[in-house]
Amino acid sequence: MSVDDNPAAKGAAMAREKLAQAKADAAKRGQLPRREPRRKAGPRRDGGDPQLFGRAIADLLAARGWEQPVAVGGVFGRWIDIVGPDLAAHTKPESFEDGEVLIAADSTAWATQVRLLARTLIRRLNEELGDGTVTKVKVRGPQNAPRPSGGLRVTGSRGPGDTYG
Repeated sequence: MSVDDNPAAKGAAMAREKLAQAKADAAKRGQLPRREPRRKAGPRRDGGDPQLFGRAIADLLAARGWEQPVAVGGVFGRWIDIVGPDLAAHTKPESFEDGEVLIAADSTAWATQVRLLARTLIRRLNEELGDGTVTKVKVRGPQNAPRPSGGLRVTGSRGPGDTYG
């Protein structure tokens, strides 16, 4: 079967001929066809182009060095999910600094319980934040004002002047 008998082959030959003619015309005008490879198809983002919100936030956190504080804040926000409802009802994470988490307990009994669970708590927090992020758990019991020295006093009293005028 020759090129004259096959219409598809005839069309391909004509296309090649026209392409060669277009290249020759461009060369005469000084407009050579490009030699660099073509870009891959698909979206390419420039700095000002819109991007996904989550990706923009992640880039911002990385640029500012806020990744760890944000992760710690996320853990503090999900405290009940991490330690369970019983422990979360009586404890609250207060701060994180230099690998040390400060936890406030509402009674001395719960403070003791957290101290006993410190290793487990460190392991669980490091699962959430990454190995080695939390190295120590410090527990603070209930904060009561110091008792005044001396005898017992009635709030709002003016001493013996209340009775004798």
